[in-house]
Amino acid sequence: MAESKFVSNTENLMKFMSLDQKGSVMAEYIWIDSSNGVRSKTKTLKAEPKSVEDLPEWNFDGSSTGQAGGDNSDVYIRPVAMYPDPFRGAPNVLVLTECWDNDGSPNKYNHRHDAARLMEAHAKHKTWFGLEQEYTLFDELDNVYGWPKGGFPGPQGPYYCGVGTGKVFCRDIVEAHYKACLFAGIRISGVNAEVMPGQWEFQVGPCEGISLGDELWMARFLLHRVAEEFGAKISFHPKPIPGDWNGAGLHTNVSSEEMRQPGGMKHIEAAIKRLESRHEEHIAVYGADNALRLTGNHETGSIDTFSYGIANRGASIRIGAAVAKEGCGYFEDRRPASNADPYQITGIMVETIYGGLEPEVFKKE
Repeated sequence: MAESKFVSNTENLMKFMSLDQKGSVMAEYIWIDSSNGVRSKTKTLKAEPKSVEDLPEWNFDGSSTGQAGGDNSDVYIRPVAMYPDPFRGAPNVLVLTECWDNDGSPNKYNHRHDAARLMEAHAKHKTWFGLEQEYTLFDELDNVYGWPKGGFPGPQGPYYCGVGTGKVFCRDIVEAHYKACLFAGIRISGVNAEVMPGQWEFQVGPCEGISLGDELWMARFLLHRVAEEFGAKISFHPKPIPGDWNGAGLHTNVSSEEMRQPGGMKHIEAAIKRLESRHEEHIAVYGADNALRLTGNHETGSIDTFSYGIANRGASIRIGAAVAKEGCGYFEDRRPASNADPYQITGIMVETIYGGLEPEVFKKE
């Protein structure tokens, strides 16, 4: 028996991990549910898939995930991306999917489909995204890791990018997740401890178009799976602890081909003006409970006011000092909450800067 019902007994598990699979492949199908979380289940394949096209469509009970009613509960999952499995090893794979209803239309929680249409329509701009995913680690009893039971740690200051006992907590989970992402081919570009103790950040990108959303969602799945091994819980809540503590965001860095060229600052400034004109529409898809975080304090702008500035982490949009000096590059949207859907963020970003599309009409099956 495992010592804790929350922690895997890895030593016993390893006795079975090297067993011959007799030519079969374990494919972990992953989808996004109605609460903006991840779900998964495993399918046995009789041959190793060489591409996404080799993966069959599957389905699940949508009434158990809040994605369908019990009287019409089948939701279909269509593979869109495939990655090596860092938990089971080769030849096993992780399969990211989109959710579709049985009438042939995207499930209402399938935000990838519309984002992919926008990316394809505006592909000529070669838009790169880099997202900074902040999160907080809780133990099995819902205490922030490293915080004294029933109390609080010392004030913020020594924890950001901290090194040493008492300054950082659960680095083993962070390191394991980093390695798992690299093994899976996720373009994870770095990690760091955050301002609030028990809070960390990883970055994904730069990725072009829809691939950013795909890879960030897979990185989230890997983080939850790694945390299982340690009996830890991952929170993406934008303000997990009330009071004088930093919240958690999903800062979004954006760069089009025009912005990266000499003189690109004029394209950055034009994009910012368009973002200002749709501030409320962006806030609406930038994550739940974001008003608790966007207060104008703790390195945030006010949720009610759009602002931008050079090297200003208290603004809605930050232009880096190096970008201002070079006159080209990228900008950072600091408004998205840590629990926001990257498909919705990147989709509305492209829509606002380059224009929307006509609604899609589906022929009911």
